[in-house]
Amino acid sequence: MTVAQPTPLVEMRDINVAFGGVHAVRDVTIDLHAGEVVGLVGGNGAGKSTLMRVLSGAHPADSGEILIDGTKATITNPRDAKALKIETIYQTLALADNVDAPANLFLGRELTSLGMLDDSAMEDATRKVMGRLNPNFTRFKAPVRSLSGGQRQAVAIARAVHFNARILIMDEPTAALGPAETAQVRDLIRQLKLEGIGIFLISHDIHDVFDLSDRISVMYHGLLVGTVKKSEVTSDDVLAMIIMGKAPEEVTERDLAALHQ
Repeated sequence: MTVAQPTPLVEMRDINVAFGGVHAVRDVTIDLHAGEVVGLVGGNGAGKSTLMRVLSGAHPADSGEILIDGTKATITNPRDAKALKIETIYQTLALADNVDAPANLFLGRELTSLGMLDDSAMEDATRKVMGRLNPNFTRFKAPVRSLSGGQRQAVAIARAVHFNARILIMDEPTAALGPAETAQVRDLIRQLKLEGIGIFLISHDIHDVFDLSDRISVMYHGLLVGTVKKSEVTSDDVLAMIIMGKAPEEVTERDLAALHQ
């Protein structure tokens, strides 16, 4: 008897995006389940960021379809994505440096009471969500420009989680962070997984990808080379997919030797 597979949180089917004559994404099909991290990797220009811009509503696909919980969805702008509980955390984080964590959490969605900003309610909500994600965070009244990279990343993640994100797109979340801050962000991602959030992790860091991902999807010149279970491949297998565009079963001993030259 076959066990029915759970419906993916997200399915992107046969997605195509072209800029002029350049096919940035060609017939890519990918999915993501609740409580799963899918590492999305590939060289510069492989198409991974463009693919995720389709899901985030930043750039509509030329063709293909997106299903959320098995139901076809229309995503033509970031508002559509947010309404579907899809949040994106960009490498630049998009934080307002001159204000504190609660103000950033509610930026553009401020809480009011009697026509006035309700600062205490926003701080209470921020303390609650941050307590879940990073109990060691205490600098609630400091401008975010004075926070460490890891703390700033925590604020960006808390903002997404507070507004009930179910699907997170994370673009190079540990880029430019030191070892301690990288460990902090990895802990945050593990916590999000435990809460059932599905995460697409765009990363150049193969260590991040192997440390955090359940499956790894590799793109090469706009095509999907394949999606593999992390537990079934080596870093060399994934590097061959990234650099040569070859699935693990296609890689020869000579290919592996060339990787290490």
